[in-house]
Amino acid sequence: MGKKGRQFIFLGLLAALVLGTLLGTLKGASMHVAIEAHDSVMEAAAARRSFDYEVLTPARKILEKEKLQQDTLVNAGFNETIRAESEIDLAIAKARVEDAESASDKNKELEAQARSAYAPHAPWYSAFSIIKFSGKLFLNLLNMLVIPLVAVSIITGILSLGDVRHVGRTGLRTVAYYLITTAIAVFIGIVLVNVIAPGTGMEGSGVIAGAVRGKEAVGILDTVLRVFVNTDSIAKGAFPKNIIAAMAEMNVLGVITFSLIFGAALTTIGERGRVVADFITGLNEVILKMVHWVLLLLPVGVFGLIVSRLAEVGGGAAVWVELTRVAWYSITVVLALGIHGVIVIPLIIFIFARRNPLNYLKHLAPALLTAFSTASSSATLPTTIECVEERAKVSRRSASFVLPIGATINMDGTALYEAVAVIFIAQVYGVPMDMTMLVIVFLTATLAAVGAAGIPEAGLVTMVVVLNATGLPLEGVALLLSIDWLLDRCRTTVNVWGDAAGAAVIDRYEKTAEGSSVQS
Repeated sequence: MGKKGRQFIFLGLLAALVLGTLLGTLKGASMHVAIEAHDSVMEAAAARRSFDYEVLTPARKILEKEKLQQDTLVNAGFNETIRAESEIDLAIAKARVEDAESASDKNKELEAQARSAYAPHAPWYSAFSIIKFSGKLFLNLLNMLVIPLVAVSIITGILSLGDVRHVGRTGLRTVAYYLITTAIAVFIGIVLVNVIAPGTGMEGSGVIAGAVRGKEAVGILDTVLRVFVNTDSIAKGAFPKNIIAAMAEMNVLGVITFSLIFGAALTTIGERGRVVADFITGLNEVILKMVHWVLLLLPVGVFGLIVSRLAEVGGGAAVWVELTRVAWYSITVVLALGIHGVIVIPLIIFIFARRNPLNYLKHLAPALLTAFSTASSSATLPTTIECVEERAKVSRRSASFVLPIGATINMDGTALYEAVAVIFIAQVYGVPMDMTMLVIVFLTATLAAVGAAGIPEAGLVTMVVVLNATGLPLEGVALLLSIDWLLDRCRTTVNVWGDAAGAAVIDRYEKTAEGSSVQS
């Protein structure tokens, strides 16, 4: 996505946030009343239809049956006793039909009253429906691209490593470092969002209690086994029996596993796989272009999502509650990123790279400032390489190998952000996250980072990926888009900081290995 495209989306997003919040605040209450009135009409109509189908229609059928039986008895000349019994049954059937018709008429009156009460609010409900449609359309378009995007971006990321059999010691260390640090970041995010519970207030009992119940009911080992191999369905689990069914059922974790294995296998067949690799690379570019087109609708989608969200929760009266939740969510994300960026990564630099973290941070300052201003690891890569090589004095061989890989597969900040965001949405919607769900969030957020750096607006797209993996409503992203532009810069800065730390760690181990080989 070019600079003009980013500027267009940013300005449009800013306008959508302002206009959506204003409209939702000022007219959300009117829309909310219209929604409730419309729901009352639907409930009254459903109650009438249900009563007619379950009570009135069967009563009429019984009456017709009794009439037919009475006529048969009369025509056949049965005695008066038998005919009298039949007449009693017929009278009972008539009484039941009359009672049912009376109740049905009352239901019709209630429905008419509901429609009459709804009529003045109908324009507001129509406006709400159109606005909500715009948000839903944007999410559906984005969701439509999730499975192909995840598959080809991960395969492309694996292809960038070259033949996995020849990656060597440096490559294995690099990939292991990035996966481990990403997993640590996700773990920090999951723990913090469960402790702070920004979506449920300060108590936070809902999610934590759900996780505890999951542990007691299933156990950690059974939970992990269920996540990896789900025997209840051929399409579920990290290793589904049928990958096509997994794609159809939006089993993102299974698609990620398949893509990792497929990409690794493709790198091992040399020239025979060149055609397939070129096809997937081209397909990746096509899908990214489609994502770019969809993201041009981001301002429209955000406007629809924000207005519909505020209308559904009551309009202006609920704005403060929503803002408070988003504020606590932002604090949770920034605090988690701070723990990872200020404590974990400096400890890694100090222990494994044997460097002074403060001095290393000073050397990386230009790259980190660039990352914060551009919100793009890939765009920051040239500056990162220059800072690591020229200022921090990391060997050119290590920096030129480790940093490009990091810009492709290392997304510590983004993965942490996805975990916090998804659990926050679950808290807001009152969905308990048991141990199985938390494991799915952990694995999906960690593995979805592979290749995600090349995706425009990677945070939004990968959030949809993790939401699909957990089955949570995609509309929940409306809560987060108002602050995402700032958090995006924070998580990108952590991504670049983690990449640079990886270069220092790998460089130290490579120099140690070279020294050992020279001595021997």
